[in-house]
Amino acid sequence: MPPSYVKPYLKRHKNDMADAEAICETVTRPTVRFVPVKSPEQQGLMVLHRTRLVMTRQRTQPLQRDPGHMAEFGLTAAIGREGLGKLISVILDCADERVTREARVCLTMLVDQLRLVNV
Repeated sequence: MPPSYVKPYLKRHKNDMADAEAICETVTRPTVRFVPVKSPEQQGLMVLHRTRLVMTRQRTQPLQRDPGHMAEFGLTAAIGREGLGKLISVILDCADERVTREARVCLTMLVDQLRLVNV
């Protein structure tokens, strides 16, 4: 049963007893429609879609996040993977003093995370 059907019958603060009472109240209504139970195949397909969404998000976040961090130091590059590659080379170059030691440690961890996701 969708939570949106139960919410109108919730009378007081959220706790298990109040939730159970609201569910019982909702189930007794003749106009309430129930959500069908998903088959294992449908559940497996949903896991596939959610996993793909997470992986895609993890691959695109660094393309937005890392250039933003580098812009704090006045370092910019072209949009996309090529520009990010140039910024990564600045991060990994310990002789480059445009990035502070503290920031370099954090940014290096983010670069390592990006490499793990892009394997």
